[in-house]
Amino acid sequence: MTQQVEALLTEHLRYTPLSLIDDIINTVNTIVYRAIEAIENGLFSIPPQQLGYSPDSDTSAPAPQPDPDHPEAKDEIENGVHQLETLLEATVDKTFDKFEIYTLRNILTVPDDLAPWMRLGHYEALTLPLPSNTPTPESILALRRKVQETRKLNLALRNAHTSNAATIAQLKSLLSVPQSTSETLAPSTPDPSLAFLTSHPSAKGLNLSLKQGKKNTESPLTTQLQFFISQLPALRQTMSELKPRLKSLPEKVGDVDWESRREERRAYIEGRVRKVVDGLGFGGADGNEMKGGRVGREEVSDLEGVIGGIARADRMEE
Repeated sequence: MTQQVEALLTEHLRYTPLSLIDDIINTVNTIVYRAIEAIENGLFSIPPQQLGYSPDSDTSAPAPQPDPDHPEAKDEIENGVHQLETLLEATVDKTFDKFEIYTLRNILTVPDDLAPWMRLGHYEALTLPLPSNTPTPESILALRRKVQETRKLNLALRNAHTSNAATIAQLKSLLSVPQSTSETLAPSTPDPSLAFLTSHPSAKGLNLSLKQGKKNTESPLTTQLQFFISQLPALRQTMSELKPRLKSLPEKVGDVDWESRREERRAYIEGRVRKVVDGLGFGGADGNEMKGGRVGREEVSDLEGVIGGIARADRMEE
């Protein structure tokens, strides 16, 4: 049997021809072993006297088993059963070898010159050889994967559409003006609303609304929101610049050196007072030299006010 004939029979029968013959031989061997076991059990159940062995002196006693009184009977039965088993196995092997050769040559076979021209039932609708544009298993698997990914994407888009629709409905409810009902039995916590952005009198005074203006222009509220959004990058940049400076500040109020802050404030006030005094003509450039001249009442009152402010600042710091 050639490989082409064996492949043809295997595809037609859905199993190999040798597997069928092996199943038959195994079934026959199982029957032979069961028969030999039944023969052995039957011989052991027969009294030795009926098998031709000499009886014991006490004839009134019941027939004993072969094991205790006739060990030679047990050995001979086992030896005979073994010889019978070997003979049957050899006969089965020889006979079914002939059966296997006859079956493969005359029953489960197809002539070699006829095998290329045979077409099985599930090949009736196929055109052989296949055209060049016939899908291959690899292309079909790739298309299946594309379909699966498309379904996943479609499902994700549907979920996103549902979520966006719910968000839009929620935002619209926030911008809608709540209707006040006087027939409510029990007071309930009102839902948060942003309707004051467009319905409040101050919003109307600023001409804020969600309606489009003339010539399909954008609404004032939309324009202002777009301006706010455009300023967000600058705000983020400013925050990023302030973060390093925040690290230099003390974490607790108790860690601040208030004494140095007071000294800085006192030095600043003294410097400002000195500039005022110099401007009035009472002090020199170094603050120690005093110039002559009559001082007016307004100048004196201004000086007293400066000194009083310094005193109040010191008391507040203390």
